Amino acid sequence: MKRIFRYTTLALSVLALSCGGKEEKKSDGFQMERKGAATPTETPAAQPATTPPSKRVDLANKGVGPVSAVTLPAEIDTELAATGEAVYNQMCLACHRIGQKFIGPAPNGVLERRSPEWVMNMILNPERMVQEDPLAKELLMEFNGSPMANQGLTEDQARAVLEYFRTLK
Repeated sequence: MKRIFRYTTLALSVLALSCGGKEEKKSDGFQMERKGAATPTETPAAQPATTPPSKRVDLANKGVGPVSAVTLPAEIDTELAATGEAVYNQMCLACHRIGQKFIGPAPNGVLERRSPEWVMNMILNPERMVQEDPLAKELLMEFNGSPMANQGLTEDQARAVLEYFRTLK
């Protein structure tokens, strides 16, 4: 009986000692601690307004990749655009939504902001573009570091997607 009492006392003592010490508060959900208050010069209103890369117009940049020149006829090739739409729906729709910012930028109006060569080079070789093209690097940062996946499209498929982009307003 004494032995059971001693073992029980010893076990309770070890348990009590192991539960003491540093106290941690656990909370449910997300928590954020601020290190310091923002000064008036650090507020967003005091910073100069800059145009995000997805809205910036740069028609002179042709990007980095196999496409150095693209000639777009005045008339849209509806058959090529339909092929491009099918490719877009199959390969691009997971990350790019028409008319809205999603994982990647919206494709509508892209040819008002980028050269056709830049668009095709981004479609064909996004890894090299992100490494070597300053605008592609900025877009990567704007879209939370989500790199564009190389879908392995051919130049003809990329040209068809480009023609489809011409139909989007």
